[in-house]
Amino acid sequence: MEYVYAALLLHKLDKEVNEANLSSVVKASGAEVNEAQVKALVAALADVNIDEAVKAAPVAVAAAAAPAAEAAGGEAKKEEAPKDEGKSEEAAMEGLSSLFG
Repeated sequence: MEYVYAALLLHKLDKEVNEANLSSVVKASGAEVNEAQVKALVAALADVNIDEAVKAAPVAVAAAAAPAAEAAGGEAKKEEAPKDEGKSEEAAMEGLSSLFG
């Protein structure tokens, strides 16, 4: 999780999210740097617009909570999410989630 926080911090400060910067931030936090995770995160974020991903995050949480609420209530309504996002961003997010699954 510290790698994601480091990437968000770098992005917030308008710094490039690359292996060297990410490793420096994680090291400065006192955590051990795992180079494989750093490389994987940088590769996963290569095609991701971080601003858009952050804006979409609360919507994704609310959308995930809705099916759970319906299952608890016994109602079976299905809603399909719009498929406006690009395949490369979707693949990058899947890769990102596999790192911290």
